[in-house]
Amino acid sequence: MYLHIICMVKKILITGGSGFIGSNLVSHFLKKKIYKVINVDKLNYSSTPDKFKKFTVNVDYKFIKADLSDKKNFYKILIKHKPEIIFNLAAETHVDRSIDSPLNFIKNNIISSLSLAETVKKFNLQNRLRNIKLIHISTDEVYGNVLGKPSDEKKAYEPNSPYAASKASVDHILRSYSETYGMPLIIVNCCNNYGPYQFPEKFIPTTIINILKKKSAPIYGSGKNVREWIHVYDYCSALEKIMKKGKIGHNYNVGTGHRIANINLSRIVYFKMKKLFPNFKFNKKIFKKITDRPGHDFRYAINSNKIRNKLNWKPKINFKDGIEDTINWYISNMRWLKYCSKKYKGQRLGLND
Repeated sequence: MYLHIICMVKKILITGGSGFIGSNLVSHFLKKKIYKVINVDKLNYSSTPDKFKKFTVNVDYKFIKADLSDKKNFYKILIKHKPEIIFNLAAETHVDRSIDSPLNFIKNNIISSLSLAETVKKFNLQNRLRNIKLIHISTDEVYGNVLGKPSDEKKAYEPNSPYAASKASVDHILRSYSETYGMPLIIVNCCNNYGPYQFPEKFIPTTIINILKKKSAPIYGSGKNVREWIHVYDYCSALEKIMKKGKIGHNYNVGTGHRIANINLSRIVYFKMKKLFPNFKFNKKIFKKITDRPGHDFRYAINSNKIRNKLNWKPKINFKDGIEDTINWYISNMRWLKYCSKKYKGQRLGLND
C-alpha cells in the first residue's frame, strides 16, 4: 500500500534552485509564508544569482553553494537543516549543449543524482523517524518522439538525445533506489516550461531577444516540430500539489495539452510584441530557417490526466496571456539579460562536432 507524502511540510530543500524552474519554485514557496526554503546549487553558466531576485531577501530563505557530488558536504547540509522534502532540479538541461558535449551531460546528470540518492539513503537509514521524501524533476523528452496518442505514465522511455538519455537514466536509477532501499520517491515528467528567468539559449527567450534586436528568430528545419507548453507558475503549483497529495512510488505527468509548432509559436511572439510596442520598428521577416538539430524529435505530447483526476490540479494561465507576461518580464529585466549575455552570445549550439 502506497503512502501519501505528508501534508504539513515546513522545510523544503531545492537542488538547482538557482536555475530557471528552481528560481520560480523557490519564489512560489516563499510567497506562501509557511515554508523555509534551502537552495542548494553549485551555480553554472545558466544559473541566476540571488542579486537579481528580490524574494531572496527573506529570513525563510537560505542559499548554499554546493555540489551534490560532494556527498560528505551534502550530508552535513541535510543533518544541519533536516528538510522534509527535497525537490531535485539539479541538472544540465539544454539539448543542443548535450549534442555538443554528451559526455559532460551524461556524467554530470547521472553522477550528481546518484550522489544525491546515496546521501538521502544514508540520512534516512540513520534518521528513520524523519525520512526525507525526494521529488525528482524529469522531462517529457524521456518518452521520445510521440507521433500518436500522448504519453501517459506507463509509456516506456525512448530518449533520442544525450540530454533525454541522461534524464531517463537518472529516473531509472532513482526508481531502483526506491524499490531496493525504500527511499520515498516521486518522479515528475513535465512538458516545456516558459516564463521568468529562462536562460536566453532556450527557444522562447531566443525568439523574444532576436525580435528586440530587429532580427529574425532562428527556426530549426521546417519549423513544424511540435512542443507542449506550460507557464512555470502553473508547473510550480503542480509541484506543490504533488508534494502535498502525491503518492510515494508514483510518477506524475504535468502538461497543459497546449501543443504548437515552433514556427507558429514564433509568429505568436512576434505579433504579441508588435501589439505591445506599436511604435517599435520590427524586422518584417519573422523567422529564418536554419539547419535542423541532429536527432530532432518531431513531437512531444504527454497525457496529464492522472494529476488532474487524482490530485485535482489543472493549469490556470492561458498560453497567450502567459506569453505576453513573459515578454513584458524580459523587457523589464534588461539588467539580467545583460548579465546573461556575458555567458551566452546567442551563438548556434548543437552542431559543433
